[in-house]
Amino acid sequence: MIILLTGGAGFIGSSLAKQLLEEGHRVICLDNLDSYYDPDIKWRNVQETLNDPEYHFHEGDIRDSELIDTLFQNYAFDAVVHLAARAGVRPSVQDPGLYYDVNVNGTLTVLQAMQRWQVKKMVFASSSSVYGDSQQVPFLETDTADRPLSPYAASKRAAELLCHTFHHLYGFDIFCLRFFTVYGPRQRPEMAISQFTDSILNGRPITVFGDGSTSRDYTYVEDIVNGIIQSLENLKGYEVLNIGGSDPISLADLIHVIERAVGETARINRLPMQPGDVQLTYADIAKASQLIGYQPSVRIEEGIRRFVEWYRSRLNYSLATEEY
Repeated sequence: MIILLTGGAGFIGSSLAKQLLEEGHRVICLDNLDSYYDPDIKWRNVQETLNDPEYHFHEGDIRDSELIDTLFQNYAFDAVVHLAARAGVRPSVQDPGLYYDVNVNGTLTVLQAMQRWQVKKMVFASSSSVYGDSQQVPFLETDTADRPLSPYAASKRAAELLCHTFHHLYGFDIFCLRFFTVYGPRQRPEMAISQFTDSILNGRPITVFGDGSTSRDYTYVEDIVNGIIQSLENLKGYEVLNIGGSDPISLADLIHVIERAVGETARINRLPMQPGDVQLTYADIAKASQLIGYQPSVRIEEGIRRFVEWYRSRLNYSLATEEY
């Protein structure tokens, strides 16, 4: 299978690319190496697969319709995995126009190219944030998702609706996967687990928004990758699927898990809850289990242990490089 992977240099995308290549697929990666976080991190992710003859990297923006058309013209894509997006709930409150432009108009650009070039299969990366501050737990795909609390969440929900429109008009097979707080090796540096681990290892206080009672359904990146691949293998019609760990943990308990993995105690700087944050996320994964055979396999304690081990190895590598 020849796959267009947008956002392929990021945390999830680079992990997915590696697995797709191992399974014998051809991966065409498109990423603009955005400066939302250090582009060098993404470039290092890409370097790990550049030598594979079945991997091709193109730097560019999903809003560039001419570039997108060129890619569709040059490669006979069988499917698109659309991960590219402007990420982050809190930053979206400060710049909603950018989030709408990238996440909605960018998705529309890709969908229109698929229609022009008759590529009818897509896996779209959505987000658990579309559920807003839902009181119905665990979250079901049939729940109303029309009360988003941030522009990021609103943009992801809008993109889901666009995907349905193209399914209806052109017979596209599209699965919209609502990811629940993904973590693991290569995780973005501004995310909580990365920041907490780095601060605790370096003896700095961690910043905690709220009293620690908020809970998140954390999902290890390996499980997310498996969910995407299982979706590719079972694409038929239009579906929305929760891809989560289905085992929420409070922020306070998460910090304790990280402390045990690091072997140090955190010093905590508490601040008020931030606009756009929700109290709880919790995935009902029964539909994904039934349709694609999805089952998360890495519990939070094991996932954090693996992440801290990876983080320490990267830190030691950086220090060794500086010495020489």
